[in-house]
Amino acid sequence: MKEKLKYCMLLLLFLVFQGVMAQNKTVTGTVTDVDGNPLPGVNVVEKGTSNGTSTDFDGNYNISVADNAILVFSSLGYATTEMTTAGKTTVDASLADDAESLDEVVVTALGIERDRRSLGYAVTSLEGESLSEVKTTSALNALQGKVAGVNITPPATGAAGTSRVVIRGASSLTGGNQPLYVIDGVTIDNTQLGAASEWGGSDFGDGVSSINPDDIENVSVLKGGAAAALYGSRASAGVIIITTKSGKEREGFGIDYSSQVTFDNIQEGVRDFQREYGQGSQGVAPTTAQEALDNAFNSWGPRLGSIPNSVQYDGASRPYTDAGDNLSRFYRTGTTFINTV
Repeated sequence: MKEKLKYCMLLLLFLVFQGVMAQNKTVTGTVTDVDGNPLPGVNVVEKGTSNGTSTDFDGNYNISVADNAILVFSSLGYATTEMTTAGKTTVDASLADDAESLDEVVVTALGIERDRRSLGYAVTSLEGESLSEVKTTSALNALQGKVAGVNITPPATGAAGTSRVVIRGASSLTGGNQPLYVIDGVTIDNTQLGAASEWGGSDFGDGVSSINPDDIENVSVLKGGAAAALYGSRASAGVIIITTKSGKEREGFGIDYSSQVTFDNIQEGVRDFQREYGQGSQGVAPTTAQEALDNAFNSWGPRLGSIPNSVQYDGASRPYTDAGDNLSRFYRTGTTFINTV
């Protein structure tokens, strides 16, 4: 009985394999441009699958596909073309030039537009739509993760704080390593407003933080000395060129409106304070204001609640107990509203 069952299973697997093989066929062909010249390195992929190949030096290809498969032909600088293999074993394709990708230009120094392929230095260009997909209060923060070699540190002082931008690492030991900012051909002062530092103060943002990301048409990032040479020594750390939107002719009257709200809360998971021992040193709580000041950051006193009171920094005596989570009492949920008409 077991031998018969084993034989039936092997027969079934053989028939299924034969059926799958019968559905596949080999398709060959040649890919050329509109002038009939063969195109090497064209990607030929069976649509909806990962099955693919590429053309050889003479533009020829060979691929095994399903009977009614659709082949997708794609190559840089050419328009993607799809062709069916139904009832065919030879499929030749002709790819037309993709004028949109070939004519792509970027804004370089002094507002000059250049063909991207003709540049001898690194330039990255972003359209305004990619910056406003995820709303941010600062146009610089919208660049984070979108440009290679650009390191952006968001501000820790709030939504309107100053961001730090460094292109291709630090280039100076004494300077700020901040790039030069050019808005519609005019250089701006991006100095931090306020006097925020490790000792306190206020951070009122910088020059770029006053620009609405929704008003940006495109951004070009010039990397390295060769790219930013026309701007002189001020551009030694790179240049960020921002072009804002302008009026466009259109039929009728249109209004664009976007809105976003962001809530900020204190991260509770990273704070794990011990709440068993109180302020002091060597198991002794402060008895004077000076001892309280000297042990302001020491929690080597006796167990909380083991003594009724202790002297604090202002000389007042207060209960020697756990005060609870003062940070949650002080900080409320922060809200940021971004509305653009």
